[in-house]
Amino acid sequence: MNAEQLRALQAPLKARYREDPAAAVVTLTADGTLGEDGITCSVATGTALVEAGLHPATGGDGLSACSGDMLLEALVACAGVTLRAVATALGVPVAGGTVHAAGDLDFRGTLGVEKETPVGFKDIRLRFDLDSDATPEQLETLIKLTERYCVVYQTLRAPPDVAISHRVVRA
Repeated sequence: MNAEQLRALQAPLKARYREDPAAAVVTLTADGTLGEDGITCSVATGTALVEAGLHPATGGDGLSACSGDMLLEALVACAGVTLRAVATALGVPVAGGTVHAAGDLDFRGTLGVEKETPVGFKDIRLRFDLDSDATPEQLETLIKLTERYCVVYQTLRAPPDVAISHRVVRA
């Protein structure tokens, strides 16, 4: 896809969202099913079913996906797609490359070993290794705009309010 094709694809969407801002608000959802054997939760993705389980650092066997890994994978996916879209829109030459995310967790918090230890990632690092003939200025703009428009990155940087609820459903 080139810049002209991307603009043609997105132009009617942008026009609609300018005319009707409410049309731009889309609720994304995710669903999971608690595992019957073991400590797992099966999550339906767009193309597959992923079974999430405990990380080996919390007693897992390593056979199930770790939700922390899945969070980093979502960041890599979103950042990679966003970078490609920005590069296409701006005509920045990117022949290929890789996206890498790493995050540090202190599992004492998750396991309740030490109440003062926070639960969750302490630090997350995102890196692009790009095959590109772009100028340093083009690359700086590309990364700046990728950071600005990457949904997962921005959500991690400025977390939204999150509410938890429950209900009892008996078969």
